Amino acid sequence: MMEKKTGYINLDNGQVYYEIAGEGAPLVFLHAIPFDSRMWDDQWGEFSQRYKVIRYDLRGLGKSDPLERPISHRQELYRVLEATGVKQAILVGCSASGETILDAALERPELVSALIIVSAVPGGFELQGEPPKELMQMLAAVEQGELDLASELQLRIWVDGPFRPPGQVDLLVRQRAAEMSRTTLSKENWRLALAPDPNPLDPPTAQRLDQIKAPTLIIAGGLDNPEILRAADVMAAAIPNTQKVIIPNAAHLPNMEQPAEFNRVVEDFLQSVEA
Repeated sequence: MMEKKTGYINLDNGQVYYEIAGEGAPLVFLHAIPFDSRMWDDQWGEFSQRYKVIRYDLRGLGKSDPLERPISHRQELYRVLEATGVKQAILVGCSASGETILDAALERPELVSALIIVSAVPGGFELQGEPPKELMQMLAAVEQGELDLASELQLRIWVDGPFRPPGQVDLLVRQRAAEMSRTTLSKENWRLALAPDPNPLDPPTAQRLDQIKAPTLIIAGGLDNPEILRAADVMAAAIPNTQKVIIPNAAHLPNMEQPAEFNRVVEDFLQSVEA
């Protein structure tokens, strides 16, 4: 049985829940919003066999304390690394957390040995086209207190993606995502976790991708929003030491939908970095 350490880190006006397991080079997983660190369950056991794996719930989400105002998630990351004694780590970030770790690689490059960017766009990237049609419906459902409907609409945006009806997605994946989504929706002021960083990088990362020095792996699901795939192409073209992999038959959460393929891709990248 894998030994796991859990605890809370005191940050300004609140606590962050974290978990650590395994030994070796630090490998830190940052989750997508509106989910929590459980989205990495299929990576947790496998990578803890060779790495010191760390995951935590962003403030306002999961088991971490609610937020009273927007915070800088990259500053949150720095505090977590400091509290867990990590001097340098491989950072894995999905969706909004992918943006966070890209920013961190520019602002604090000494902390980052490698980047794994999943289903993300860099800060300052200008999205084109209309947002998902379910987004406004989801926000309206939240305002009306219809949390089950809001959770289902979140699943349609982030789990099903724009090209599949719900029935084409693995039921267990949807159930796991729904549990995390409902946990998020039950927390007061959870949307503050999605608020813009109060101290953004200037100029933004999208204008400085060529300055990222850490080896970088970019992963996207082939069934995700086309803008995510366009961002993956832009990053792969601009970041100097980059690999890009598109995982078929997955949308915004390829690590949950196709965990075996996702883990293989990540392991191959990490072995190439260590070689």
